[in-house]
Amino acid sequence: MAKITVKDTEIIFYKKEQEDYISLTDIAKVRDNENPSQIISLWLRTYSTIEYLGLWEMLNNPNFKPHIYEGFKNESAKPHFWMSAQKWITETNAIGITSKSGRYGGGTYAHSDIAFKFAAWISAEFELYLVTEFKRLKIEEQKAIGWSAKRELAKINYHIHTSAISRNLVPKKLSKEQINFIYASEADVLNVALFGMTAKEWREANSGQKGNIRDYANINELICLSNMENINAVLINDSVAQQERLIKLNQIAIQQMSVLQEVENKKMLK
Repeated sequence: MAKITVKDTEIIFYKKEQEDYISLTDIAKVRDNENPSQIISLWLRTYSTIEYLGLWEMLNNPNFKPHIYEGFKNESAKPHFWMSAQKWITETNAIGITSKSGRYGGGTYAHSDIAFKFAAWISAEFELYLVTEFKRLKIEEQKAIGWSAKRELAKINYHIHTSAISRNLVPKKLSKEQINFIYASEADVLNVALFGMTAKEWREANSGQKGNIRDYANINELICLSNMENINAVLINDSVAQQERLIKLNQIAIQQMSVLQEVENKKMLK
């Protein structure tokens, strides 16, 4: 479960089969903090709500019971009609609204389509703030997914790169220090090709900074670096000399950074 804060109100939501379900109980507290379930029932008793819920279920739920829904829809026009979330879920086999028990996170939840509809009934202003905050969170999630994918790609290419070095450049009998030097030397081939300096040169020029040259790379540089590790591995396997590889990798870095910058500029213009 996760939380977002909308106008000083915490709203819990969770993901179910790749769909977002938002707490109606938390939204209802905006109207009545002590009796949120009654607020939900007041909303559920209206004809427009029953009609919307039924249409949503028929579009998304093959196990929905439309004949029960039609009965509820007819009854909702009468003044005595009353509906609870549990009754709707149990009798119609609905999936758009669910119920969770527990001290923390317990209550009534609904698919985001339905939750936004409920929020609009509570307050048009609150709905706008909720939708805005939820969209912001989704954008952050997509960014996190993108970063995760790039990290995994970087890990894979790193192993491809070091494997190529191990198979082709490290002699059978060397000390640990000598082996480390070979790996560092190949890492610097990439550093020079992309950043124009070795790791040592960067440290000397940035003595007050923590970490290394790659810790301060931007996203485009990291993408390019990941690609170059894979390309350098291929060149090593093809027995291309280090000096020749450096020239080729530098040309590739210039070309790829240019393309990545063009893509970024187009996104900014949009």
